[in-house]
Amino acid sequence: MTLVFWEQAINELSARDPVMYRIIQSYSDSLSEEKSDAFTTLTRAIVGQQISVKAAASVWQKVTTSIPEISPEKLMVTETSLLRACGLSARKIDYLRDLSHHFLEGKLVAVNWHELDDETLIRRLIEVKGIGRWTAEMFLIFHLHRPDVLPLDDIGLQRAVSKHYNDSQPINKHGIRAIAENWQPWRSVATWYLWRSLDPIPVIY
Repeated sequence: MTLVFWEQAINELSARDPVMYRIIQSYSDSLSEEKSDAFTTLTRAIVGQQISVKAAASVWQKVTTSIPEISPEKLMVTETSLLRACGLSARKIDYLRDLSHHFLEGKLVAVNWHELDDETLIRRLIEVKGIGRWTAEMFLIFHLHRPDVLPLDDIGLQRAVSKHYNDSQPINKHGIRAIAENWQPWRSVATWYLWRSLDPIPVIY
């Protein structure tokens, strides 16, 4: 099912921004209302750090084949060699172990995510080893479906804004933020379509 705010978001984005209108018209799909549990979303976001969407999808497929039921308990006892064979670096395995530890200790399980604003959530999440602002923002977009997240550190967003708004010339975060002012309060939706414009595989975390 499509998110309840999606139609309003694309209508308003299309009306304000001719570039966004063209991109939205090119893709009929959307971010689904269905979502993984909090642990799986964060695990998948860590797996996807600093690699392409295609590479992340490939590694994640191998991980879920090796560990059909993703859980803190299963990740803690899975052999490091098996995780390395899936394509995970030693550093990411360390991050996943620390994330699992946080959930097993109950440090994140009891968090009522929906009651916290974006910045408070980000501050809580980056206490976990290996979770920086980008990973926390993926959690906000894909697990909590927050509609107005702008992940300025995301390489895909940077590439897409450069391509569609800056004649494929590099653009800094200040420039992206200025362009994105016109997308509020739907910057997550605009970001999703910009990602979609670059890759045949929809981004999922």
